[in-house]
Amino acid sequence: MKTIDEDIRTRQFKNTYLLYGDENYLKQQYKNKLKNALISPDDTMNYSYYEGNNINPLELIDVAQTMPFFAERRLILIEDSGFFKKSCEELADYIPEIPQTAYIVFVESEIDKRGRLYKAVNKSGCAVEFGAQDEQLLIRWILGRLKKENKKITQSVMQLFLTKTGTDMGNIDKELEKLLCYTLEKGVIEAEDVEAVCTSQISNRIFDMVNAIGKRQQKLALSLYYDLLALKEQPMRILYLINRQFRILMDLKSMKNAGVDAKTMAAKAGIPPFAVKRNLEQAASFTMEELKQALTEGAELETDSKTGKMIDRIAVEMLIIRYSAHS
Repeated sequence: MKTIDEDIRTRQFKNTYLLYGDENYLKQQYKNKLKNALISPDDTMNYSYYEGNNINPLELIDVAQTMPFFAERRLILIEDSGFFKKSCEELADYIPEIPQTAYIVFVESEIDKRGRLYKAVNKSGCAVEFGAQDEQLLIRWILGRLKKENKKITQSVMQLFLTKTGTDMGNIDKELEKLLCYTLEKGVIEAEDVEAVCTSQISNRIFDMVNAIGKRQQKLALSLYYDLLALKEQPMRILYLINRQFRILMDLKSMKNAGVDAKTMAAKAGIPPFAVKRNLEQAASFTMEELKQALTEGAELETDSKTGKMIDRIAVEMLIIRYSAHS
C-alpha cells in the first residue's frame, strides 16, 4: 500500500499493478485511487474496463498497444479475471513489453503466486496483497473517522463496536456510517448507541447461541436459532458455525492450560485479539470433555443430514437441546 501511495505522490507509476487479497474494502479504495491518479474522470476514450473470467487476453493486448487519444496515458482496469489462477501465457509474455503509454490494473480475489503472470507483474510492476487488518490498525482507522466528525468513544465501547462488526473494513464502514447518523447531536458515542443501530454479524449471533448453551439457557439458545432461520440462514451453515465455535473454545481452553499468550491464541484460533477474552470466558462454561463430545456429535449430525438420515433443521435443534440441558 505504501508503494502505491508513493507512486501516486511522486507521479512515478508502474505500468502494471495487481491488487489482491481478502480485504475487499481496501482493494476497492486503492483501485479508485489508482484510477483517479492515472486518468481524468471524464476521459472515456482512454479508459477500458473488463470484468469476469471470459476476457480475451489478445483483446487486452490490442487495447494496450493503441496510442492514447489526446492524453498521456491509456488505462485498462481488469477485475476478477481469473488470469492469476489459470495459465495466461499471452499476458505473461506481454507484461514486460507494455508500452510506456499503457497502464493495466488487475483487481483479483484469488491468485497463484507460482504462475508466470504473477511473477511477471511482481517483477515488472507492483503486486500488493490486501489482507485482514489487525485490531490496532482498525482502531486507529475508526478513531480517525470519528475525529473528523468531532466524536469520541471509550475503549470499552470501541470493543463492543468491533465485536458487533467483526474485522471486515467494508462492514465496519457501513456500520460506522449508521452510528454517526444516529449520534448526530452527540459528542460521545455510548454503548447504548452501538446496541441500538449496529447489526451483529452471524458469527456474533452464533457466539450468543453457544453462550446460551453453555449457561444452560435452552429457551434463549433455541430462540436465537429460530431467529437465524427466519433470516434465511441455512441449518447446515448454522451447524458448521456452531461446530467452528466449539472448536475455537476447545483450542483456546487447551492453549490457556498450556500457558500460551493471548496474541498467539488469537493467531492460532483464527480470531481477532480483542475476542480472546470473551471466548475464554465462554469456554469456562464447558469442560474439555463436553467440547470434544459436542464436536464429535456435531460432525455425526452433519453426516446424517447430508445422507438423508435426519432433517437438517432437526439435527441442529438436537445439538442445541442436548448441550443446553441442565446436568
